[in-house]
Amino acid sequence: MNNLTSSSVSPGFTIGTDHPVLVTGATGYVAGWIVKRLVEAGVTVHAAVRDPHDARKLAHLKAMSDVGPGTVRFFATDLLQSGSYAMAMAGCAVVLHTASPFTTSVKDAQRELIDPALLGTRNVLEEAGRTPSVRRVVLTSSCAAIYTDAADCATAPGGVLTEAVWNTTASLAHQPYSYSKTLAEQEGWRLAKLQSQWQLVVVNPSLVVGPGTNPRPTSESFNIVRQLGDGTMKAGAPRAGFGAVDVRDLAQAHLAAAFNPAAEGRHIVSGHDTDLLALGQVLLPTFGDSYPLPRRALPKWLVWLVAPMSGLTRKFVSRNVDHPWHADNRKSRQALGVTYRPLQESMDDMFAQMIAAGYFKPKTKA
Repeated sequence: MNNLTSSSVSPGFTIGTDHPVLVTGATGYVAGWIVKRLVEAGVTVHAAVRDPHDARKLAHLKAMSDVGPGTVRFFATDLLQSGSYAMAMAGCAVVLHTASPFTTSVKDAQRELIDPALLGTRNVLEEAGRTPSVRRVVLTSSCAAIYTDAADCATAPGGVLTEAVWNTTASLAHQPYSYSKTLAEQEGWRLAKLQSQWQLVVVNPSLVVGPGTNPRPTSESFNIVRQLGDGTMKAGAPRAGFGAVDVRDLAQAHLAAAFNPAAEGRHIVSGHDTDLLALGQVLLPTFGDSYPLPRRALPKWLVWLVAPMSGLTRKFVSRNVDHPWHADNRKSRQALGVTYRPLQESMDDMFAQMIAAGYFKPKTKA
């Protein structure tokens, strides 16, 4: 990571280890690896968290700081409160805005998803404009801001999602998480165009997999994988198409977006075109003898029939099951230098961590 000390984004202003870096949502799954890599590079990280006195949630980040050579300083912040990032951002040249809720089970989509994503982005980026030291903002968006359902791939140019494509089909009623990410990224670009002090670079990951820096990680990704290994899908899993990326590769993409002076625009960060069944099957060689992983595809008609009982809408089933997902990751590889590790490595590491954390127990023999 020595290149962090020599990159610049504007004449006369060098971004390096002499400037702290702000990471919002620092206790999150993706942010944990970003903080780890920054600390390993000797950077002082300003970690924006809800409660800087919550020893349990911050333990893994404090451990990184103890090892060094960089350090982590904690700041209390609130996504919904204007001005709450002022102290955390002071003196920072780079802001990595990762904080945004990721869940598919909500009662009030506006309050639980839209407001934190949209208002949080607005508050962080407006604060960047009030902080003279800031020169680059990296926004963690999502492939969800590019598409809503796997069926959308068929209508993309050449049947492949690219950075030129925007999500136009999500709403509060259908795929509200995707809607929240779309609105938040659009707000980011709107605010970026209103000023010339800092540059916005956006990272658009697909489903994030791989081990967390927290020994007992919490993320929607782990909820999905838990259902693959705890017997919920032992009768089979639907072929619902999506992309997947290792969290460690995603952290690499964030650092390149932050410190590569040539980085610009949006970047699809996705290592593999896959689906839910394939995600489970990749675990079979290592864990198939001990855990009730899915081995066959559930027919679409059956998934559609039971959808309401499993927390899915029938529209989701119609537009995702048996629809292949394809995205072009060339820009992330060429512009950010991202190299993607094998999906089996990501899933094996993730599953092993979940076993150690007690997510599920091995299947018993009859």
